[in-house]
Amino acid sequence: MNQREKEQSLRDYSLLKSQGKPFFPYAVAKDAAMAAIVLVVIMLLSVILGAELGPKADGTTTTYVPRPEWYFFFLFELLRVIKPPSLVPLATIGIPTLAMILLILLPFYDRGPERRPERRPIATTAGVFTIVAIAYLTYAGAQAGAPTRIDMKAPGDLHGQALAQFNAGRLVAAQSGCLACHKIGDNGNDGPGPVLTKVGARVPTEAIARTLQNPTAPMPSYRNLPPNKLNALVNFLSQLK
Repeated sequence: MNQREKEQSLRDYSLLKSQGKPFFPYAVAKDAAMAAIVLVVIMLLSVILGAELGPKADGTTTTYVPRPEWYFFFLFELLRVIKPPSLVPLATIGIPTLAMILLILLPFYDRGPERRPERRPIATTAGVFTIVAIAYLTYAGAQAGAPTRIDMKAPGDLHGQALAQFNAGRLVAAQSGCLACHKIGDNGNDGPGPVLTKVGARVPTEAIARTLQNPTAPMPSYRNLPPNKLNALVNFLSQLK
């Protein structure tokens, strides 16, 4: 935009501004009226439909798995990606704050007059990247399995006692902290331990039992488990193929 076009634009703006109405009280009154209408609608809906309440909170339960609201799933997944405890402040405060600051400052370091997205590569790229990143992390966080439950179904050829042992071992694996370092099916974490979804096809049953009782650091030993629980855990892992 040259000096002549800039002066013409300023003259047009001044002319249109003189013909318009001031922000106060006209725009303020309209916004206040609309806000009042929305508030009344919300109050009427809450009175007519009521609030959907879940079961009462039980402070003594040991099986409750806390989950964030859906609009925090992207932060929840960010915490799952950044695993070291020392980096938790970076995941919860550092990265979101930095991204927000960069978006707020976007009009200052991308000062082009163009309004078409294809001619604003910096702004367009930043906006698309932010939307895609939040959408992907939200989806991944929503699909993440509970850390104390294994949703994997038993093989179709298991029946009777074998099926009961599989279910018992699955429960032991979920309650023994295996999912903190391993992933089984859609549940658990991708590290630091290997994925155990098909461990039975890679490792013999005897080797699984030895590893559980005499593991290498940082994996804890399960030799102190009751024999029935240890056997159930070994049988469960050996059937993952």
